[in-house]
Amino acid sequence: MSDPGEIRRARGVDGLDLAVRDWPAQRTGAGTILCLHGLTRNSRDFTALARVLGGRYRLIAPDQRGRGLSAYADPSTYVLPIQIQDTLGLLDQMQIERCVVVGTSMGALMAASMVALAPDRIAGVVLNDAGPVIDPAGLARIAAYVTETEQLDSWTAAIRRLQTLHGVAFPTYGEADWERFARWTYVWGEAGLKPDYDPRLREAVAATTGAMPDLWPVFEAVRAVPSVLLRGAHSDILSVATAEAVADRVGARWVTVPDRGHAPDLSEPDAVLAIMALLTDPRVERRLRSAYTEGEIPAASA
Repeated sequence: MSDPGEIRRARGVDGLDLAVRDWPAQRTGAGTILCLHGLTRNSRDFTALARVLGGRYRLIAPDQRGRGLSAYADPSTYVLPIQIQDTLGLLDQMQIERCVVVGTSMGALMAASMVALAPDRIAGVVLNDAGPVIDPAGLARIAAYVTETEQLDSWTAAIRRLQTLHGVAFPTYGEADWERFARWTYVWGEAGLKPDYDPRLREAVAATTGAMPDLWPVFEAVRAVPSVLLRGAHSDILSVATAEAVADRVGARWVTVPDRGHAPDLSEPDAVLAIMALLTDPRVERRLRSAYTEGEIPAASA
């Protein structure tokens, strides 16, 4: 299923053990792309993008606390402010002065926030299917499956479950795509296959449901850097109206990814071409060339 990257370890803002998937560049001085996954996802989601960009760029993708290979924590810490602090601290630990951020869903909210907090460290941003206004229908759908506790007894059952949940979002997926999706989503637990995140994540989601804060001031900060907004053509999270407003108020280049809902998996040609166009923007290239330093975190086995 292609190169899974090298697993490195880092420390969260409170000392929590965090996993970071690292696809190194093949040359010294290559720019770094920081990849931030969605709410219930993990760093494996960026394997396809690494297959395309790996070698020319260094890609790093942390498992946010409570997901993937990172340690579980008090669910009250599964919130954006702490995850953003974790991620900025990760850049310090890996001695990365500046990077391009590719953020999917929750990761897009984190990416915009990082620009607002530390604009000098961000060379450019890809916002994948999320904006300052989240469609309530899509938010309710995500909250519903986060709260599920059923464990599955086979990979076939896992594939069928994902097809039920996400078939509308990925209408062109074949069996191999669904199997890959399943193996990047579930891990074996004591009672069967379970989602690869802390089940107490549902407590954090429940605690934050309700009125969303005004995220426009955060997203308007993205105007300081070159940016791309990707929207799945069938997204139930990012509406056309919100995408239009982001393009207008933030100055992001808006690209619609056909045959996708929430969220494009970044293997799609339209998504890849948009990301490559951003990476080769002279403003981005100049900022990346002036900032790259090699990380020092020792490698660890997966």
